[in-house]
Amino acid sequence: MTLNGVMMQYFHWYITPEQVLWEEVKNQASDLAQAGITALWLPPAYKAMGGIEDVGYGVYDLYDLGEFNQRDSVRTKYGDRTQYLEAIQSLQAQQIQVYADAVLNHKMGAEGLETVRATPFWSGDRLHPKGPRREIRAFTHFAFPGRQGKYSPFEWHWWHFDATDWDDLTKEKETVYLFEGKQFDDYLALEKGNFDYLMGCDLDYQHEEVREQIKHWGEWYLNTTRVNGFRLDAIKHISAWFFCEWIDLLQQQSGNSLFFVGEYWYNNINALHWYVDAVGGKMSVFDVPLHYNFHYASRSGGHYDMRKILDGTMMQQRPTHAVTFVENHDSQPLQCLESPVEDWFKPLAYAIILLRREGYPCIFYADYYGAKYADKGRDGREYTITLVAHRWLIDKFLYARHHYAYGEQYDYFDHYNTIGWTRLGDATHPKAMAVILTDGAPGWKWMEVGKPNAKFIDLTEHIQEPIYTNEAGWGQFCCKGGSVSVWVEVD
Repeated sequence: MTLNGVMMQYFHWYITPEQVLWEEVKNQASDLAQAGITALWLPPAYKAMGGIEDVGYGVYDLYDLGEFNQRDSVRTKYGDRTQYLEAIQSLQAQQIQVYADAVLNHKMGAEGLETVRATPFWSGDRLHPKGPRREIRAFTHFAFPGRQGKYSPFEWHWWHFDATDWDDLTKEKETVYLFEGKQFDDYLALEKGNFDYLMGCDLDYQHEEVREQIKHWGEWYLNTTRVNGFRLDAIKHISAWFFCEWIDLLQQQSGNSLFFVGEYWYNNINALHWYVDAVGGKMSVFDVPLHYNFHYASRSGGHYDMRKILDGTMMQQRPTHAVTFVENHDSQPLQCLESPVEDWFKPLAYAIILLRREGYPCIFYADYYGAKYADKGRDGREYTITLVAHRWLIDKFLYARHHYAYGEQYDYFDHYNTIGWTRLGDATHPKAMAVILTDGAPGWKWMEVGKPNAKFIDLTEHIQEPIYTNEAGWGQFCCKGGSVSVWVEVD
């Protein structure tokens, strides 16, 4: 990442194939760079089980970037291989780094059934079998007939996985089948007793051929795409020790210039500390506890203690390894980890992640551009969702981040509703900034900016009248109710 860098997750769950996202990315590269985006996290670019309709996480063939007629399509949901590589080149030409989404936990959509003995477990309990070991028929043979061995001749069989969730003989639901001679992996999350198994055919990282294949794919992907890093999906289901090996290999190949961030979705700061330590600090993680703080604050109707908005977060405790975010494709309404941040609170949340010095902020596509979609909720009913575009304000925050968010930071987290902080600038960026926000009534706060008798204006334009500091470099900064104001020094 670059100094004051900003990542953007350039997709959401309900992107349509008609958008041809890779073409959109290429066409937007210049505008994104001008706005202040320095890196893009792109969605999974390889063929998934659902073909053109698949978001990409039901991964089928890691080597098919929209090149082969597999899973009833040549292109993926986002376009074809040529469009993907051109999109990357367009971004990098604008000095925007590209992070690829690596889904290395499972495979789905096998062509062939194989007979194997397996022990059934309830899906919610991986410690106590629900019956004796027996013979099952599982979709575990991946031959990739459309690719015909190009890039890799390797075919996957049941012994390359440790478990699956489908027996074609009994068609039982809510069951996980642990294959004979296998065990659930270690050094991972302990939810459900052991959270090795997530979905599909679970890769067995105890198996040497599996490790070698994923390492080979990583090198191939890096050489093919020239991406600048990886977002690693579902890492709490994969043995941490493998990523130490994998990251070392790719860093060696790239000259130690790659950025890695992992999705360890758990609202527990101690679990995130444990994971970062387990991988030797070689990977950042998404600040899930901060997201949940935003979620709860946005739904508290002004009764959240804003003094504690950073408590128990990576941003607060381990900022060098924190990728901060407000929302993502899993937390957005109607998705599996649904925990949305209400629209009124999103400007406050984005001010926190973009205008403080801690963490590496990530902007969500649907928060920037807006989105409208329909899907079924957990109750089985159909809902239409509209997500408001916050681009105008986010662009203001990005401008402030790149011109004012430097130097010493003084915090004023001393009021239940109204909090603020100042940035005093540095030699290259000498102008100061004061940020104030409230989840309740209009607020004001005396804050030090180190600039005596200076004029400040509200970059958000929520408040039109300027503020002047006193001879000691303090000012009485203010904001409207349920809002944020960003006061920047002007001549």
